[in-house]
Amino acid sequence: MIDVLDRFLAASTEFGQRLPSVRPGQWTAPTPCAEWNVRQLVNHMVRGNLNYVDLLAGSSREDFLRMRDADALGGDPLAAYAASVRLVADAFGRPGALDQVLDYPLGKVTGCQALAVRATDSAIHAWDLARALGVDDRLDADLVAWISDGLGEIYAGLAESPVAAETTHRFFAAPGVVSGSVSRQERLLNLMGRNPRQFSER
Repeated sequence: MIDVLDRFLAASTEFGQRLPSVRPGQWTAPTPCAEWNVRQLVNHMVRGNLNYVDLLAGSSREDFLRMRDADALGGDPLAAYAASVRLVADAFGRPGALDQVLDYPLGKVTGCQALAVRATDSAIHAWDLARALGVDDRLDADLVAWISDGLGEIYAGLAESPVAAETTHRFFAAPGVVSGSVSRQERLLNLMGRNPRQFSER
């Protein structure tokens, strides 16, 4: 995971390039994440980025969970998102940051592993946002391959994992049955509890 910062930036770009497509009436539109509308999904991304920066600064898992749903968008969600990505890149790009042990909610992880989890989260939620908005949902093929090939390493040692036999973490869901003809992106989305053939903008 030596290039994990680049992967985080690539995944963040996937989300960020779809964000300007949100029309005024779509902020309350549903997303594939059943408990979140578009604004709540975007807030999850921004607040999550800020929480990762705080973990690196010494915050605890309790702090992370307490702040998880706090509003971080203010009056300019696009600017808030872009700023949060820069903060993560700056923080995790500092010498020693990737080796630092963080008190992540799913278990103690290095900064490197935490950022890999964040990259994965950002990529999957980019697809969620695309589906909610009715725009192109094709993710970067290299990013999909990196996540798919590295899932075992990305989630190694964590309390919940998309490659575990059973998981209860709300980010995942029980995978369905996929045929041999589906794309690599569809297989990844299935592991993350998404069914690309069911959800469409409503």
